Amino acid sequence: MLPLGYPLQFEALAKTWQAFVDTGQVAPIPGFVPDPTVVQSWERCLPRLDPRARPRLSPAKAHTLEAVLKTHTDLLTIAIPYIEDIHQFIEGSDCAILLTDGAGRVLALGGDATASVQIDELGLGQGAYWAEGQIGTNAVGMTLVTAMPTQVVGAEHFFQIYHRLVSTAAPIHDVHGRIDGVLAIVGPAKNATSHTLSLVMSAARAIGNQIQANLYQEEANRRLAEVNTVLGAMHEGVLAWDETGRIRQINQQAAEMLSLNPTKVLGRPLSEVIAVPQLISSAIEQKNGLHDVEVSFERAEATIDAMVSLSPILEGVDTRNPVGYTAILRPIAQVRKLVSQQVGAQATLTVADIPAVSPAMRRVLRQAVIASRGRAPVLLRGEGGVGKNSLGRAIHNAGERADKPFITINCRALPHELMLSEFLGYDQDQNTPGRPSKFELAHGGTLLLDQIDSLSLEMQSALLHVIETKHVMRLQSTRLIPVDVRLIACTSANLEQLVADGSFVRQLYYSFGVFNFFISPLRERPEEIPVLAERFLSRIAQNQPPDGWLSDEVLAALRRYPWPGNVRELENTLERALNNSSDGVIKLVDLPNVVRSGRVLTTNSVAAQPVISAAEAEREAIIAAGWAYQGRVTAMAQQLQLGRTTLWRKLKRLNISPEQFKGTNG
Repeated sequence: MLPLGYPLQFEALAKTWQAFVDTGQVAPIPGFVPDPTVVQSWERCLPRLDPRARPRLSPAKAHTLEAVLKTHTDLLTIAIPYIEDIHQFIEGSDCAILLTDGAGRVLALGGDATASVQIDELGLGQGAYWAEGQIGTNAVGMTLVTAMPTQVVGAEHFFQIYHRLVSTAAPIHDVHGRIDGVLAIVGPAKNATSHTLSLVMSAARAIGNQIQANLYQEEANRRLAEVNTVLGAMHEGVLAWDETGRIRQINQQAAEMLSLNPTKVLGRPLSEVIAVPQLISSAIEQKNGLHDVEVSFERAEATIDAMVSLSPILEGVDTRNPVGYTAILRPIAQVRKLVSQQVGAQATLTVADIPAVSPAMRRVLRQAVIASRGRAPVLLRGEGGVGKNSLGRAIHNAGERADKPFITINCRALPHELMLSEFLGYDQDQNTPGRPSKFELAHGGTLLLDQIDSLSLEMQSALLHVIETKHVMRLQSTRLIPVDVRLIACTSANLEQLVADGSFVRQLYYSFGVFNFFISPLRERPEEIPVLAERFLSRIAQNQPPDGWLSDEVLAALRRYPWPGNVRELENTLERALNNSSDGVIKLVDLPNVVRSGRVLTTNSVAAQPVISAAEAEREAIIAAGWAYQGRVTAMAQQLQLGRTTLWRKLKRLNISPEQFKGTNG
């Protein structure tokens, strides 16, 4: 029906329909213009339908209808309440209310009982098709074709049997714009009114909006479920709040870290749930974020240390006014464990890796095994380079702390004015994030202090306090932090003399009284040199030559040398010699001159010079002359003040060939 077709002209409609059915043409009637969309529908129906006969209907069978209804459960759930509301509004008007699917099949029928009975009697009830191809021109069929709200009155219906009806329909669109269904009102033609079209349009649009809202809600719930799954799978804690400070999101990890009940804290102000650290409060006031800062959350029962990253939540193009904040929380112990794993702060050297040929070294290793089972501090003493740090690592790795951090600090490398802050760390303040102490970083593991005699008196006192109380207090803090650390100290100094001089705290010296080892210098255990050399070279070189790395002559030279730098000097010397060798086998010529001569060329190392026999001194003098004059016997004899024949005799007796000195400069 045209919007301007009121008041209705039933007689003109009937004449127009009659003329069209008889002639196939619309005869002009003065003062009356038929709806062109209705005429187009008649033209589509006329070739295949008999308007004066009863339409042949094919209602759906019970099992088919059941399947169709099940498919459109969501549409029915939303639309039926609207059908009931419409019925309340038009009750008594003798109208039926229909809901069809996108093909025109009736899914639900409501309205006045008498009208519903009449619709059923016409065979147009639940399961019937209202498409043009089934029942000719009608509001539902035309709506499916034009996708527009439609009202068909009286003789506008193609089949004469429906001329006593008025049908009004409007499409229900899904989110993609497709027709998901049709809402229609069918009643007596004499009661037709344009308001019915407005009512159907409003209701159909409301149903479509509700479908879209439900879809968006379902999508939002799906996304929320995904977010909650992601948050639950994270190892870090996540805490989010809006611009008013009310908690909007908290995952299980954050709740456990902060000892909170997620269901009870959601929606509450963050400041009421937990004391916000000053560093975070300042960042929020300045509308800034934070990245991996250490903070402490104060609770009545405990202090919770965590690494926090704070990110403002921005909305739209306004980047100056956050609408909330998200905090990522990581337990400080977890962060330190991860750091230890990444930097390799775990010992791999074992006691079995340390050669022990001499009785003195075997005794030290037995004591080391005993010390690895204890908890008391360990003091390792000996000259520089004897392997104190390696033994400390072996003690750590042989004990129950083997899988925990192992941190080494060279005390001599720290300036005295920075020593306290480096060891003890400092607490956070308004502008500076906190820094953990070395004892906290080594918590559960071992802290090795190399050259402990270089500690300042203040740091010695602080160290003694940590040993006695097993707590550390950071600078700028009043909070005691419990620490469980095994201390291993190394020194080459005379601690007894330092205690007597007052430069080493007496009680700290006594605290190392349980496990106190002395590692003898390498010159006092020359029998270990071949074993050490073999191990060093096997680590440095890739493949072992068939006859080994070292000749007997080289081994003899290594044994004669006093090694003032001990094991460290031996390792460096062998690596240099191996690089100098041409075939991977170290010869005497590949060794440094000081090692070949067996003498330490320094004026202040008298203690490192071995006492040798006159025969050894003679041999060394001949070798030194050979290197100096590149095997020229005449020049060597003149320098040694020997006759040339006498020198040849001595060279033969000592199994020394002048050829071995030629072509080198030492």
